[in-house]
Amino acid sequence: MSKKLTADPTTAPVSFEEAMAELATLVAQMEAGQLPLEASVAAYARGSELVKFCAAQLEKVESQVKVLEGDMLKPFAESGEAEQ
Repeated sequence: MSKKLTADPTTAPVSFEEAMAELATLVAQMEAGQLPLEASVAAYARGSELVKFCAAQLEKVESQVKVLEGDMLKPFAESGEAEQ
C-alpha cells in the first residue's frame, strides 16, 4: 500500500493558503521519515513548486501594496519606539 501524498502534483494550487496547507502536509510527511525514496523525491519536487508559487503570490501582493501605499513602504516601528 502506498500513502497518498496530497493533491495531484501537476495541478497548480488554487490559492496561497491552499499551497501553504499542502506544503505543511508534505513537510510533515517527509519529517516522519516513512515515505519511500521515490515518494520523498516526488514530495520534494512538489514542495519546490509550491514554494515557487507562494513566492510569486507574495511578490504580486507586495507589488499591490506598494501601489496602494504610493511606493512609500515603511518598516514597522520597533516595540517601545515611538512613532515620529
